[in-house]
Amino acid sequence: MKVLFLVQKEQRAILDRLYDGVAAHCECDLRWLSSNEQRNLRSYFRREVDVSRYDRIVFFLRFKQEIRQVGFIRTIPNLVILEHDAYQNYIPCKYTGKFSAHYRRLPWARVISSGFVVAERLREEGFDAVFVPKGYDQTQLEDQGRERDIELAFVGSTNSVAYSGRKALLDELGRVEPLVVTRTKSGEEYRETLNRIRFFVSADVGMGEFMIKNFEAMACGCVLLAYDQGAEESQALGLQDMHNVVFYQSIAQLQEKLAILRGDPELAKRIARNGRELAVTQFSFARIGQRIVEVLEPALRAPAPLSLLEKVRVKLGI
Repeated sequence: MKVLFLVQKEQRAILDRLYDGVAAHCECDLRWLSSNEQRNLRSYFRREVDVSRYDRIVFFLRFKQEIRQVGFIRTIPNLVILEHDAYQNYIPCKYTGKFSAHYRRLPWARVISSGFVVAERLREEGFDAVFVPKGYDQTQLEDQGRERDIELAFVGSTNSVAYSGRKALLDELGRVEPLVVTRTKSGEEYRETLNRIRFFVSADVGMGEFMIKNFEAMACGCVLLAYDQGAEESQALGLQDMHNVVFYQSIAQLQEKLAILRGDPELAKRIARNGRELAVTQFSFARIGQRIVEVLEPALRAPAPLSLLEKVRVKLGI
C-alpha cells in the first residue's frame, strides 16, 4: 500500500518515531507541511501532489486549518484523517461539535481517533471511525532503574482551556498531598524527571481518553495514578485497576489508594512493573504505527459525487 502521510512541521509533541512506525509497514511518502502549506492545501496539492499515485492520503494536520478548507478536501480521494484531539468534540470548549460537523461534510473519509469511546460515538453518528490509541517514543523514554526521589508528581502543561479540569484537580491535590507539579524540556530532561517519580498523577479530567503522558509515565516505570475514563476506555487499552494502573475518581479515593501503596511497597512495585510491560509491548510508537497501517488497509467508503461547482474548481485548479 502506498501512503501519502501529511503531518505538521511545527508541532509541540515530537512524533517522529510514530511516523517511522507507520513508514515501517507501508510504502510511505512522509511530508512535513509548514503552517503556510497547511493554510493553502489546494495550492500545495496542485504544486506537489499527484493523488493518483497513492492508495491512501492521510492527514495529520491542524484541525482548525482543515475545517477552513473542506471544499477542497472533499475532492481528495482515498482520504483518511488521523486525529488526536477529537475528544474536544464532546467536551465544553471552542471545538465542541465541530469535529462532527466537519466529518459530516466528508462522510466517506475514515477517521482514526485516539479515543475508544470517541470512535464509538463517531460511529454511532454514522462515520467510518476506528480506534488507535496514543503512545510513546520508545527511543527516548525508558525505565532506567534509578532511585525515585520524587514521591508524587505531575509533569506537563495545565494552561490550556481544555486542561482546566486537570489544573483544578492538581491544585486540589496539592493542598492535601506533597505534590510536585513541573514542566521540563523534551528529551533527556523529561526522561530523567519521569525516572525520579514514584507515583505519577495523571489528571485527564473530562477528556474521556488517556493522553500521551499516561503511556510515557508507565514506560518509565512510574506507578500511574490515572483519572478513571470509564470501563470501556480502560478495557480497550488493557488497563486494570491495582494491577497495571491505579484509577481514581476523586481526591479522597486517590488518597485512599495512595495510602495502600505507601503501606505496601511491593504492591506498588508490581503495579509499576506490570504497567511498564503493557506500555512497552502495546503502546510504543513502533507498535502504534503498525496499528495505524492495519486500519488503513480495509476498503474505504465510496465518496459522494462532486457538485458542479466543485468539479469546476478542480478543473480550474482553484
